[in-house]
Formats: sequence, C-alpha cells, structure tokens
Amino acid sequence: MRILKRILADEWQLLTFRRFKPDLSLFNYYLAFGIGFTWLCGIGRYWDNPRAELWQYLGLGSVAYIFIMALILWLVVMPLKPANWRYKNVLLFVSLTAPPAILYAVPVERFMSLGAAQTANVWFLAVVATWRVALLLKYLINSAKLSGTTVLVATLLPLTLIVSSLTALNLEHVVFKVMAGLTEEEKSANDTAYLILMIITYFSVMTFPFLVSIYAWIAYKRRKLK
Repeated sequence: MRILKRILADEWQLLTFRRFKPDLSLFNYYLAFGIGFTWLCGIGRYWDNPRAELWQYLGLGSVAYIFIMALILWLVVMPLKPANWRYKNVLLFVSLTAPPAILYAVPVERFMSLGAAQTANVWFLAVVATWRVALLLKYLINSAKLSGTTVLVATLLPLTLIVSSLTALNLEHVVFKVMAGLTEEEKSANDTAYLILMIITYFSVMTFPFLVSIYAWIAYKRRKLK
C-alpha cells in the first residue's frame, strides 16, 4: 500500500507538470503501474468499437504501442546528445503518460446524439494529444536537458513518424473510408476524430522533410562539438 501511494503521488506530480523524481529502486513497480494503466486504457478505447479486432479488445495494441513509441523516441533523440538518455527511462516516462487516454473510454455515443458524440471525441483527442505533447516537451527539457530548436525537433519528428505510420496502418479500419465517404450504417462517434487525424497526418507528411533537414544539421553540429 505504501508503494502504491508513492506511485500515485508521483504520477500526479508528473501529470500536473510538477517536479517528478521517481524512486528508481521502485522502477519495476512504476513500470508495472504504467503498463497496467496503458492496458486498461487500451481495453476502454475499443470495448464498444464494432470494427476492432480481438487483440485490440484485449488492449494488447496499446501495450505494444508504448514499447514501440519509446523505442522510436529513444532512437530519434539519441543523436541529439540528450542527458540521462536510456531506453528504460524513456519507456517508463511514456507508460506513465497513459492515464489521460482514459477519456477515450467514455461511451459518449450512449447518452449523446451522433453529432454531439463526434464533437466530444474530437475534444477528447485534442485534450489527450495536447497534454501528452506538453509532457514530452517538459521531459525533454528537464530530464534530457534539450532546449530551443533542438527540443522542438526532438518532439515533432518522432510524433510525425508515429502519426503517419498509424494512419498508414489504418488500425481503426475506417480512416481512409472517411475521406471517401461513409454510409449511414458505417458512421460512428469517432469519425470526426479520424478526419482530424487525416488532416494532422497530411501536415506531418508535408513538414517531415524540413524536420529531417533541421534534425540532421543539429545532430551533425552536436557530433562535431563532441
């Protein structure tokens, strides 16, 4: 119980942008908490989605996602010479940013009209995405000791890679059909959020070459300084 209280207190510190310094002797407990919460959020996200597959209903996709996202973030940022940059630390951070995603589990379509539910899900997407990006920025500044243009590139480049990849994989089984037009039977409360995702992906693809160019230049300069 004492360990759980400590983890919950530290989780609150992290999510409210306060000083976060976990007890590393409890690393496995923190990670188990983060993975467990990610798993619950994954189940909550798909429990009422008729298009989901079994592995999505079981929350396995969300758990796999944090390992892959942490790996991408770790590999992309590493050439920028950040401080305290270990994969296990990045994985822990990513897993502990899971709780805001519980908003996706709210079954708004059960007590709202389709239009209102679509609007609510867009707001949920905006809140969760903004919250997590802000947490990542703070982590890269405070823990990795990055600043200025470097921290912006270190934040945006991995995100553009992840957003574009997820849209290309079409794990929601509907993203591209939204652009072509859905029949009345195919419409759902998440369709507007999917359209927003497509727009974000478009801008991600457009800005990707510029981000890569800036990233390569910063990495080269930092390597030369070392």
